[in-house]
Amino acid sequence: MRRTLLFLLLVVFSNINGQILEWKTSLTDAIEISNKTRKPMLILFTANNMDGDLQAEVFKTYDFNDWYKKNVVLVRLDLSDSSLLPEVKDSNLKIKNAFGVQDLPVVCYAKANIRNNRTTFQLLGKVAYDRSGVKNWIRKSNDAINEVE
Repeated sequence: MRRTLLFLLLVVFSNINGQILEWKTSLTDAIEISNKTRKPMLILFTANNMDGDLQAEVFKTYDFNDWYKKNVVLVRLDLSDSSLLPEVKDSNLKIKNAFGVQDLPVVCYAKANIRNNRTTFQLLGKVAYDRSGVKNWIRKSNDAINEVE
């Protein structure tokens, strides 16, 4: 009985930390998926893995995993990624600046359209990490994405 209980606890805890989130790194791909699914994008602006606490407290939880699958398309823009092409890096910085992002990490919720090779964004809201837990994060995120609708 003890072995079974120990095994079940091990499986449960390994699944909590082992969740794989479906982060997009291409804004073009994310916009296409966002428009097809009619879900806004959750754009995480980060650099040099700055979001460790945010990952642990929010992104690696069951609550967040369930919430994001129903509500948003995940986009991760690592502004320190040296493997990015210069034009992609410039585009990411322009978006960061257009959204008024200063401190990292921060999440912006947005919708976008591409017409005639031109992308227009609608910023729905921003949520900065404040160590208040996943339930508070989800509440703030729902406020941001539902305010415009």
